Amino acid sequence: MQRHLVLGLIVLWLLPTAPLGLAADDGFILVQSTTSTQNSGLFDHILPKFTQITGIEVRVVAVGTGQALKNARNGDGDVVLVHSKADEEKFVADGWGLKRHDVMYNDFAIVGPASDPAGIAGLKDADQALKKIAKVEAPFASRGDNSGTHKAELRLWKKTKVDPTKASGDWYLETGSGMGATLNTAVGKHAYTLTDRGTWLGFANKRDFKVLVEGDSQLFNQYGVTLVNPAKHPRVRTEKGQAFVDWLTGVEGQKAISNFKIDGQQLFTPNARPGS
Repeated sequence: MQRHLVLGLIVLWLLPTAPLGLAADDGFILVQSTTSTQNSGLFDHILPKFTQITGIEVRVVAVGTGQALKNARNGDGDVVLVHSKADEEKFVADGWGLKRHDVMYNDFAIVGPASDPAGIAGLKDADQALKKIAKVEAPFASRGDNSGTHKAELRLWKKTKVDPTKASGDWYLETGSGMGATLNTAVGKHAYTLTDRGTWLGFANKRDFKVLVEGDSQLFNQYGVTLVNPAKHPRVRTEKGQAFVDWLTGVEGQKAISNFKIDGQQLFTPNARPGS
């Protein structure tokens, strides 16, 4: 009896283990996505609709875009849904993903306290607004987490020819956190920050904070979805992952995205191109 138990334990020990979330359970898929899609409430709205139709449960890991892509490269995910197109295209070009598809878009905005110490309210040029913030050294909260939002912010700072990281810990506050946590920091510190529209609309702790800068074409925020390449990671649930991609970019998924609103405001605009 004891001999059989020992042999059984040895066999279990020798069995190969799967990466995080990729156990041999065909009833779900793992989606690596961003804090903005989670914090906005989008997934709570659309995923039950997908599961009801297909019977496939979707489990989401909500992190910054950079971390989401890294996790997928490590085999921890079936699908990636993020918002940094250049990085997503590189992910596919390097063989980690099969094909990237546009899904939806919204925009970024610079928000801040009603007192607006840098005087940026109403500006339509986002990098000029950042330049004014830096000039008066008004507090600015950055995600600092290699997320899609952080990358967009850094692109804007680059145009100003100001390196805010030199003031890290002073007026430039790097949170290393998701969008919701960074907004909370900004409110607590009376600091400006760059946020995606979806998270901002779903954010409950606004106090006297307002959208101060919006409408710049540089603030366009595109989201894409990509199936992880099973040739790189054989445990990828290809059929179920592809079913999710097809649904999300198809008529029903796009309609579900369009119908997601808070206080009558649409948070994301679907723009998938069927067959693309």
